[in-house]
Amino acid sequence: MDSFDKFVEVVRRLRKECPWDREQTHESIKHLLIEEAYEAVESVDRHDLPELKKELGDLLLHIAMHSVIAEEERAFSLDDVITGITEKLIHRHPHVFGDVRVSSDTEVEQNWERLKKAEGRESVIEGIPKSMPALLKAQRLQEKVSNVGFDWGRAEDAWKKVEEELREMQESASEGNAERLQEEYGDLLFALVNYARFVNVTPENALRSTIDKFSRRFRYIEGKLAERGTTVHDSTLEEMEALWEEAKKMEWRDGAHL
Repeated sequence: MDSFDKFVEVVRRLRKECPWDREQTHESIKHLLIEEAYEAVESVDRHDLPELKKELGDLLLHIAMHSVIAEEERAFSLDDVITGITEKLIHRHPHVFGDVRVSSDTEVEQNWERLKKAEGRESVIEGIPKSMPALLKAQRLQEKVSNVGFDWGRAEDAWKKVEEELREMQESASEGNAERLQEEYGDLLFALVNYARFVNVTPENALRSTIDKFSRRFRYIEGKLAERGTTVHDSTLEEMEALWEEAKKMEWRDGAHL
């Protein structure tokens, strides 16, 4: 605890003696908390443990900073934060700290939701942040209702829903109704997220991986064109598609398989 106590004292001193840190509020640094969380996730995606260590430190800094600001406002302290999460973990894990028996991780999740409901939440789907990325939010929403039995029975049933929503989206596209098309497109995405749960895919991770793959291949195109003394602005679609296929073959050859 010596290193942790020293860390907290450093944060408290910054609040007193650093002009920038002294001026910050919960609102002024909240976007940085989100940024640091994304950077930590990115280091996990890259399997970069040294970088993850740094990013977790940055996250810890923001937790301490928000707590110290609240301490100055006499709202709560960092000790209160730690005590609160400790008590919640013990309460939410009666199969570890009590005499409740569970036989699967599904039962653990179901018990977790029951305990949250007993703590005063009005809805099973309460507690999902409005600002959460849409794919991840859809996944969490579906997981929560699944824990109370509101779910498809089989992956095949979930996939039939995907096919149904795809047909409805295509129909709305042919009608030229922009408002309905957007609604049906959203329904299709929601159904795809639902199916992903049955095949153990995390949609947010899957899409992020595809975005990285697309970006990597497009940068390859730009690089190769630059070697030829030209750019994407002066190239044909056929030229760029040929380089795209070349990038794919190189990835397979190098064992990326992405």
